[in-house]
Formats: sequence, C-alpha cells, structure tokens
Amino acid sequence: MSRASSIIITIIMFLIILVLCFFGYIVWQEVTMQNSTIPDVQTVVSDVQTDNHTVDENINTPQIVENPLDKFTSPGTTQVNYQNLTLDNFFYDQLDEYSQLIYKALESNKENMKSGTYRIDLGDSFSDLLNTEGGQDTLNADYQSAIEAYLYDNPDVFYLEPTKLYLNIESTTRGSSTTHNAFIDNGTQVNYLADEYPSESAVNNAIAQIENVKNEILSNRTGNRYQDIKMVHDYLIESIAYDTSISQPSIYDIYGALVRKECVCEGYARAFKYLMDELEIPCVIIIGTATNTQGETESHAWNYVQLGNSWYAIDTTWDDPISLTGGLISTSSKYRYFLKGSAEISKDHFANGQFSDGGKIFQYPQLSISDYEN
Repeated sequence: MSRASSIIITIIMFLIILVLCFFGYIVWQEVTMQNSTIPDVQTVVSDVQTDNHTVDENINTPQIVENPLDKFTSPGTTQVNYQNLTLDNFFYDQLDEYSQLIYKALESNKENMKSGTYRIDLGDSFSDLLNTEGGQDTLNADYQSAIEAYLYDNPDVFYLEPTKLYLNIESTTRGSSTTHNAFIDNGTQVNYLADEYPSESAVNNAIAQIENVKNEILSNRTGNRYQDIKMVHDYLIESIAYDTSISQPSIYDIYGALVRKECVCEGYARAFKYLMDELEIPCVIIIGTATNTQGETESHAWNYVQLGNSWYAIDTTWDDPISLTGGLISTSSKYRYFLKGSAEISKDHFANGQFSDGGKIFQYPQLSISDYEN
C-alpha cells in the first residue's frame, strides 16, 4: 500500500469516527431529556382575587396575584381551538385577542364548569407572548380583563367564584426552545364554585329555580320592547327586598334577586340584565358611585338598556319603593330612574369603567342626552 493510500484511509477513518461521535452526542442528549423526571419545567400560577363582593362598600372584580407552586409537574402540550366560537357580547368586544381567547374558553366550557373542578385547557396559545419580555405581566392583565368581561357579560354564571380560579402556566425548556402550556382550574381549592352553590347538583338546582321564576316573568312578555322593559323593571322593584344587613347569602347574584328575592344593588342589576338577555334586549351592567338624597356617595350598580337606536339608564335598586324610604311611595316615584338620559342620570350617578384597581378601563354605551319619551 502506498503512503498516499494510507493517508487517505486514515483521513476517512477519522471522519467516520467524528461522524459517529456527533450522532452519539445527539442520541445521548435526547435520551437524557426523555429520562429526566423534570425537564426544565417552570410552573406559575396566577390567582384571581376580589373582595368578597362587598359591592356596596367597594365594587371590585379580580386582580391577578402571582403564586408559584412548590410542586412541579411535567406538562404535556394540549392542542385546543376556540376560534370557531363567535361571540358578540358588549365587554367581550373590547378585549384584545389573548383576553378574547380566555373568554371563549370559559364560554365553551360553561356547562363543564358547573362541576367546579373541570380543567379548562388553553394549550400553547400564549407561548409566543410568554417568550417575550414582560409577557407574563401582559398575560396576567389579559386574564384579569377576560374574567371581568365574562362575569359582567354573563350574569347566568352566578355560581362561579373568581377567587378560586387559577391560571396555570407550565413552561418546558428544551435546548433553546421553550413551550408554554396554560390551563385554568381550581388549584389547591376544593372547587371554584361560590360557597352558596358548593356542588354541581346545588348549581343545577339553583339554575332550575331561577329558570322557573324567569319563565313565570317572561310569560307576561308583550313583544313591545318598551312594555317588556317596564314589565321586568316593575317585577323587580315590587318583588325584591333590599338587604340592608349585607349578610344574607346570594345577595350579589341572580339567585338572591329572583329566588330568595333579597339582594343588594348588584343583584338587582344582574337580574335585570339576565332577563333583558332572555328577551334579546341589549343591556349592560354599570358600576360606579351614586349620591343619595342624604348627600352620601357610595359604590353602586345599575343598568343601561337600548331602546330604539338609543341607550338609557335604569336603576331598579333606587326605584324600589321599599329600599328608599322603608315604606310605600307614589307610583311616579317608582319611575324616577327609569329610562333616563345622561342629563338626568349624571346628576347623582357616576359610571366607572375600571372594575378593579389597575385593571382595564372598559367603555360604556353613550347614553341619550334626554330621557325616553313613550
């Protein structure tokens, strides 16, 4: 064998060994990652907080608080798609794409959430966002906005307790690539149901009672929008007793208003919207402050409703003949806050579209300047 041939063979052998070493390194990396119990997983849990619905003291809906879990788990990426769901709800329409995705996930799983423990998968939809600087803070804000919009657009989900809903983000890093898998569940809580409705059977029982009352009320519908708005307004102010103790169960939701018939202003406002939704009459819950006849300003909730091409304010709480004076009042006074324009309602009602400190500022419909004239 010539010297040249020997050199060529040596070079070839060296190259073969180099290639084998390279592929061996790749295989070793893959096996190591697959056998690892925890492959660089970082889990972050964001918890929605509120103030126990003390609406008449301070109307707030959830703020995000980061609360890392001590126990890490190995996630698997779940593929989900809520894009086919079409919604046209007032506060939903003001959300950005990430908040809308979370809102759609909640809406798509409304029936499942009655269990209080159902895991709502969001998949890897937020990976691109979370891989950017400040992405976690942005997602926290978007999650908060989605929860707020969902609760105010949908008074029929009265059984959910937002303080018990957790947004989980499981992040898996392999090499230079990081994938984030997100889902919503009850975290370390027993469930994410309100204390008054602690189980799925309790939720379904409450819904059945509400629907019985709803069907009774709506059996009086006329098909005339003005008359139907007036019918619902009159029913609420005549059947509900305002709870001055702020201690009874369900006083902030539609069960308290329609079944127990005792609630505070948020219960009135949610019940009015719930019934308007059933009548397919556009209606929005408004929060803010109001100054009563004694000159005292307090947190308050009321409604805007669309009639014709204009929006008008309705405050069923302050039209309640009992809650104002402790006794019956004249018929005309029962409509003091019925279908009012901005010139009148703005004298003592002051809307605030920011539902929580630091939260998104939502816009309300522009009211007609003048009151509705039938």
